Amino acid sequence: MRHFKHVGLSAATGLAALLACSHPASAASSTDPGPEKVLKLVARQTQASAIDVGSPGPSQGDEIVVSGNLVLGSATVGNFGEVCTTTRTAPDDEFDLQCVGSLTLTEGQITFQGRFTITAAGPGDISFAITGGTGSYRTARGSIHALNVSATDTQLTVHLIR
Repeated sequence: MRHFKHVGLSAATGLAALLACSHPASAASSTDPGPEKVLKLVARQTQASAIDVGSPGPSQGDEIVVSGNLVLGSATVGNFGEVCTTTRTAPDDEFDLQCVGSLTLTEGQITFQGRFTITAAGPGDISFAITGGTGSYRTARGSIHALNVSATDTQLTVHLIR
């Protein structure tokens, strides 16, 4: 299970970068021109728990629960939570994770979900669909690309359409 703990949305998929604007709320504001806003955040894992339901190592039904802070530069601008379930295993330490979660910012929540493959080399492309939201994000759609940059940080690029 060596890769399982490094694939959530924090260290598992920690978000490590900068926003194009000074604050996520202003960057995603409806007063900004254009249909798509790009937010670059770091998801910094603060808690993670693994639930191993089968034999030791990746098996169908294993879960990882991750939560942490959303960081922009040196400022904490929100938090996130995510649950990933192993849906498929294969030889050579390969498995698929199905994840659902939410990003909570000042203006509301952005919900997401998606599936990706983990191999012995680590996770491949991690992309999630934005499935909706609350508050200012109630009509949210788009995608999130995640890149693990350390054991606790994941760089998130949020392509937000509202």
